[in-house]
Amino acid sequence: MRFSGLRVLREGLTGNRGWQAHWRDATPRPEYDVIIIGGGGHGLSTAYYLAKNHGLTNVAVLEKGWIGGGNVGRNTTIVRANYFLPGNSEFYSHSLKLWEGLEADLNYNVMHSQRGQISLFHSDAQRDAAVRRGNAMRNQGDDAILLDREGVRRHLPYLDFDNARFPIYGGLLQPRAGTARHDAVAWGYARGASERGVDIIQNCEVTGIDIDRGKVTGVQTTRGAIKAGKVAIVVAGRSSQVAAMAGMRLPIESHVLQAFVTEGLKPCINHVVSFGMGHFYISQSDKGGLVFGGDLDFHASYAARGNLPMVEHVMEAGMALMPMIGNARVLRSWGGIMDMSPDGSPVIDRTHIEGLYLNCGWCYGGFKAVPGSGWSMAHLVATGEPHKAAARYRLDRFETGRGLMDEEGTGAQHNLH
Repeated sequence: MRFSGLRVLREGLTGNRGWQAHWRDATPRPEYDVIIIGGGGHGLSTAYYLAKNHGLTNVAVLEKGWIGGGNVGRNTTIVRANYFLPGNSEFYSHSLKLWEGLEADLNYNVMHSQRGQISLFHSDAQRDAAVRRGNAMRNQGDDAILLDREGVRRHLPYLDFDNARFPIYGGLLQPRAGTARHDAVAWGYARGASERGVDIIQNCEVTGIDIDRGKVTGVQTTRGAIKAGKVAIVVAGRSSQVAAMAGMRLPIESHVLQAFVTEGLKPCINHVVSFGMGHFYISQSDKGGLVFGGDLDFHASYAARGNLPMVEHVMEAGMALMPMIGNARVLRSWGGIMDMSPDGSPVIDRTHIEGLYLNCGWCYGGFKAVPGSGWSMAHLVATGEPHKAAARYRLDRFETGRGLMDEEGTGAQHNLH
């Protein structure tokens, strides 16, 4: 089933009776070449690129719930490539380029909107850091524009420019950054993988990983045992729990990140805006709701819900930045379980167990990384070698101390990243 303007018009005139299911709701087979544990954005994109780029179609994606029910449907949908350090910079640059061709590639509307992101700074030191970051972005081949105070005012006239505590000195603009529709991304990748022969298996929780003489042989699930020569763990905040089934102890902490959305409003915020003096970021959805978030809840948890002190903290940051949102009614909030690494950068690597691969540690960067992560993970699983864009995302850097990528300079404390 191909989507096109003509098809949409024809279905609209005929009662929309010709649409088909977007993907096959498959039943597990006894054996696959590759099993991907986790049906979120990273797992689905891995399956899609395994089939598209490497011709591997005897693949199963095992999701314990439903497609789109995890972190891929619990985020603030921001897409950007404004990273500074080597290793991160080239990876997110690669991912952004994939985003820009994603809808044509998938033949699916993921509502990718390159509305631009402005990261504010509020001191001379922050300005210097923004200059360094912008130069690194441009050296990588990406876009970056340094805005002074009046430049920010032209783009964002609704900010509080008279705030004596947090004066706005300027901002770093990446015009190619923006947002996308999170669940549409999951559906598009699931559809693309399924039509290439991948089995998307929902309501299939992995309960064990089978290993024989140092080599993975398959998994145990709530729907029976399934054999495979290669298994990829791509489960975000559940990474430590699933890896423990293989006897591994990961350097990962799981924390809750809350996000919020208001009632629908007339268009008023044209960009993604990040507050430089508090972890606050905001954009406006196509339906008019203001979508925003802030810091983690700062205590390890597997509960996909937040606590009230952090709600207050996020609201305070929003009001300090843009008092105009004070009368907007918050309709709902939600929590996603974040897999936080010690240096704030992810892992895409083989494990010491032959045939077992790991994708985790995305911290705040998970959604924007979905295409690049899947592309790189598929390359690793298919060829046994890391993709050049993700070559520094090694697991052993936490053991040796070589190659650590502390993007924010906050040290080896998971919850600060």
